[in-house]
Amino acid sequence: MTQGQSRPENTRGLLFLTDEQLRKGIEAMFFAYRGFTADPDRILAEKSYGRAHHRALHFIHRSPGTTVNNLLATLGVTKQSLNRVLRTLIEDGLVLNEVGIRDKRQRHLTLTDAGADLESALSNAQSDRMRSAYRQAGADAVYGFCTVLEAMMDPELKEHYEHLTGGEQQ
Repeated sequence: MTQGQSRPENTRGLLFLTDEQLRKGIEAMFFAYRGFTADPDRILAEKSYGRAHHRALHFIHRSPGTTVNNLLATLGVTKQSLNRVLRTLIEDGLVLNEVGIRDKRQRHLTLTDAGADLESALSNAQSDRMRSAYRQAGADAVYGFCTVLEAMMDPELKEHYEHLTGGEQQ
């Protein structure tokens, strides 16, 4: 739907959607996600990285100095899985893993300049796609889209999201 178009008659004002409308929404999410990840996937493939590397870079960038335990909680992955990803990023000079000043057991993660450059390339690709889609959809659609995404979050994940974003909707 482009800016200025009205919603199709079959979705206007519906509080309850049919199973087919829900299925179409699910499928739209699948295909949108493919588009959203396509550009970063190409960049990551050049370095033999995957989406787990992208997510780690993204959240380390958003919270410089974050601990490994905090990143584990944010990503919802196993310690073994995260350790594999972090080991690669550290060995490749993209992430620094520093011992905590107050608690030597903690490990604080920050991006190196090379890590920040890669994270920027990845996020810029996704920002360009989001910016274009948001402009095409219009402000009301963007607000509605963000409302739907937030409503789909599990409560504990929504807390992480609100902490990261300052609790404000886009």
